[in-house]
Order: sequence, then structure tokens, then C-alpha cells
Amino acid sequence: MTEGSTAAAQAAADSWFRGAGLGLFVHWDHASRQGFEIGWPIVGEWSNGEGRITPAQYFSSAPGFDPRSWDAAGLVAKAKRAGATYVVFTTRHHGGYSMFHTKHSGFSIEHSTFGRDVTRELADALHAAGLRVGFYYSLSDWHHPDYPAFTEDQLPYPREKWPNAGLAENAGLPIATDRHRRPEPEQWDRYLGYLRGQLTELLTNYGQVDLLWFDGEWERSPEEWHTAELRSLIKQLQPGVVINDRLLGQGDYQTPEQGFPATASEGPWELCLTMADLWAWVPTDTNYKSSRQLLRTLIEVVGRGGNLLLNVGPKGDGSLVPAQVERLDDIAGWMTTHRSSVIGVRPAPEVDFYGPVTRTDSTVYLHLVMTPVEEVVVRGLPVGRVRRISLLGADEPIAHESRLEIHQDSGPDAIGELRFTAPAATGALIDVIAIELG
Repeated sequence: MTEGSTAAAQAAADSWFRGAGLGLFVHWDHASRQGFEIGWPIVGEWSNGEGRITPAQYFSSAPGFDPRSWDAAGLVAKAKRAGATYVVFTTRHHGGYSMFHTKHSGFSIEHSTFGRDVTRELADALHAAGLRVGFYYSLSDWHHPDYPAFTEDQLPYPREKWPNAGLAENAGLPIATDRHRRPEPEQWDRYLGYLRGQLTELLTNYGQVDLLWFDGEWERSPEEWHTAELRSLIKQLQPGVVINDRLLGQGDYQTPEQGFPATASEGPWELCLTMADLWAWVPTDTNYKSSRQLLRTLIEVVGRGGNLLLNVGPKGDGSLVPAQVERLDDIAGWMTTHRSSVIGVRPAPEVDFYGPVTRTDSTVYLHLVMTPVEEVVVRGLPVGRVRRISLLGADEPIAHESRLEIHQDSGPDAIGELRFTAPAATGALIDVIAIELG
């Protein structure tokens, strides 16, 4: 990390973002009317099983977009019950359709049959519910003429992802020579003005914005995007906003996608994850993770110091998919009793246990993602300070014994080992043992 990015990461770690635990991602725009994945069909990266979707076909659902079942307050209520502390909404994906009212583009929900500003409705509902407001915004726009827009004769999508094309292992491969299209300088100046204009609208017209989630960054370099200047503009408008790392070189936290990073992040991070395979609603996308799988991922992410940004994709009419609602409701039921173990906590790498561990200053939480047999053993705790051990959701304390190495100082802060009989399961999706410290 550079000195500047290190300072930004520390600021994010010290903000509300650290310990936020769970966020809700919302991927949605007019293409959900057709049951298409968001954005990617434009460049031939996704098919509906009937052959390649043309850009014109993808864009055709924009004028008649009329999501009469959209309920911002209802969505926020479900997010809050599930334990989410923030929501990130796709204000504009790579496909260029703005889900907010904007003076900088006619390609927006303002000019649809529906006409309402769904971004405003969601932001107002989040503010009213006390949840943090996050806006997703793609730097790329495959519809904008100054970007320039993708057309069918420009397919297939180039595989080059800056700066990977220059790596030695790519020598002689198409990725080494494919290039994303570059507009003329005057076009690019206009496009950057469009970016600045829309970001200014998002950061001045919707009250407090707590997080900006950039995407689409790989097609250009930081110098082309003018990322330093964009960050300066953002911080002038919303000084407290947290920015993800896809504003190249200017982010506050890292955003691995769909899977754990190979190495642990040194700073703040967030895993974004779909419930099935795709981001937006697609009728055939039914490979859903179970509620327990999603909950286990949340626990493992929080246990490693990150947040989980769990995605939902509303249907074209604005309603939520029943399978996604079912999983949110299951997580909400678990949170009723176990929220304290994953929200507002920090990882506890000093504790030796065969499962994810989180803690506050006064309580250590052991997550039983695997059922213990006969006995639970946990090491690395100040055993003299242990006041009570219990299962969250159960009233009875668990009897325990502590051990210290015989030559060790036996004062109250002496680090030792706890042993106790494995408790009977409560029926929760994942049980949690709370160790309360004096």
C-alpha cells in the first residue's frame, strides 16, 4: 500500500465500516423485466440459453420499465431484520441505465413508464430505519456514446483487463493485444464530465451517503479515470464516505468477489456474494446456497475481520424473489438470538479454537460451524477472568474447568485452556458459545 492508501484504510477501519458485519447488495435495473443478468449481456458475456443477446435487445426494456411492486421501505425492513447495517444499491451498472433522476443522461428511470426515483425512495427508507446508505456506481458505461457504446459488430468483448495484458505469462495470447476501445480526447473529456456530474448528483441530492461502491474500473488506468481527482471531489461533497478499492489507487477497503481472497487482507475488507450464481434476477438461476451456507460465510468473514455484502436481485416488477426472502428470513431468525456474535465485533486470532471466533472487550464468541463431539477445548484466554459460559439462546450456564501450564503465573490475566462438555444443539442454524469475561 502507498502511504495515502494506508491512511485511507486506517480511516475506514476506524469508521462505522469496521465491525459492520452484514450489508445487503441490491442489483437491479430495467433488464430484470427480461430476466437478464445485469450489464454483461451487452458485451456477449452472458446468454439466456437461446444464443447471444444483442445490445439492442438488452436495452429494449428500458422505456417500459414499470416496477409497480417496488417497496423500498419493505426491502429496508427485511434487510434490518436480517441484521444488515448497510445497503448498497446499483445506481448505475455498466449498462448505463441510471436508477436515479439525473440531468446528465436521458437513459434513466426518470424517463421510463415508472418515472419515480427509486434511489431516493431507498435512501429515504434507509435514513428512516437508521441503516447506512451505500451507492454502487460503475465507472464504465457501455451505453454512452462518448465511452463509446458497445454495438453488436464490436463483439466479442476483449479479454484484456488492464494491466494484466502486459504480464509475461500473457505473451503471445489474445489478451496481450486485445484493447478496450479508446475514444477521442474530446469525447473522453465529455465522458469524465458526465462521471463527475452524476457523482455530484448522487452525493448532494440524497442526504448522507456512507459508502461508494465503484465497479467497471478494469477498462482504464487510474490516470485515465483521474481517480485522485474523483476522490477529491467525493470527499469535498461527503467527507465521511467510505470508498471501495475499485476506484483504482484511491480506495479505503478491499472488495473480493464471490470467494475468500487467497491471503488475508491487511486492512478493512468486504466479501460480496450472490445467493445463487448471478447478480440480477434470472429465472433459471436457481443454484441457491442454503441459509446455513450463507450464515457460515458471514461468520467466517467476520471472524477474519471483514464484512459480508450479501446480494439480492429484485424481479422486473420490483418484488423480491421468494427464495431470497426465505434466506433473509432465516438469517433474521438466527440474528434474533445471535446478532451480538457477528455485529460490532472483531476477530480474535489470539484464541485457539477449531472454528471462527469473534469478540468484544467483555465476551468471546465461539461459532460451532462444526458440531463438537464429547468436549470443547479452547485456548488462549485469560482463564482467571472467565465469569460465565453459555450457549446463546439457552439460559443454563455451562460448567467448565481451566488449566494452566504448571510453571505459569496463575494471576487473573494468565493465558490458559478451558475445557467443558460439548453442549446439546439448540436447533439454531449455527450455535454460538459465549464466554463472558470479568
